[in-house]
Amino acid sequence: MKKYLFTLLLIVALVPATFSQNYSFKIAKLKYNGGGDWYANKTSLPNLIQFCNQNLNMNIASEEAVVEVGSPEIFSYPFVHMTGHGNVVFSDTEAQNLRNYLLSGGFLHIDDNYGLDKYIRKEMKKVFPEYDFVELPYDHPIYHQKYDFPNGLPKIHEHDNKPPQGFGIIHKGRLVCFYTYETDLGNGWEDQEIYNDPEPIRQQALRMGANIITYALVSFL
Repeated sequence: MKKYLFTLLLIVALVPATFSQNYSFKIAKLKYNGGGDWYANKTSLPNLIQFCNQNLNMNIASEEAVVEVGSPEIFSYPFVHMTGHGNVVFSDTEAQNLRNYLLSGGFLHIDDNYGLDKYIRKEMKKVFPEYDFVELPYDHPIYHQKYDFPNGLPKIHEHDNKPPQGFGIIHKGRLVCFYTYETDLGNGWEDQEIYNDPEPIRQQALRMGANIITYALVSFL
């Protein structure tokens, strides 16, 4: 039943704005326990939403929702974004709820805001003990939606002199979770005056974010 409802939700999500005076769907930011700053990058999702609505003719609600890992409300959102710098803890119940969401057609984007990596890898093993994160090849469709990224993720901010990497959890051939590491996409989505990033860098971040949302919506159908 949940998978059927997700199919209907995603069909509605793809209806262009011209067919409705209201938004077609909302995306959500994931609220988690453990003390990490799940609330980081306050302007990032509103800016990404605005970019998608203006450039991809989407009809996303202008403000993101906030949803807890263990909440049944998570099934209301086809796309959930997670970020932060620090500790993450999923209870067994929360891990099972997130697993059910992802297996039912939901999509989780995790963006390491620097410092999240060692925590999120451990917690996602609670969600999918049978899977590991695998690095996606540059020819994966997520890099080639509306915008083309032949070399994978753009580099927005430098931390440890490492290249940006995109990892995925794949279930039965479907990418259910995309983890962006050493790129700081979310920082690139923020208001320009926060980090004073050059506009071409911000545009690369926004375009990659738009690709992720587009892929999330079309991959299930």
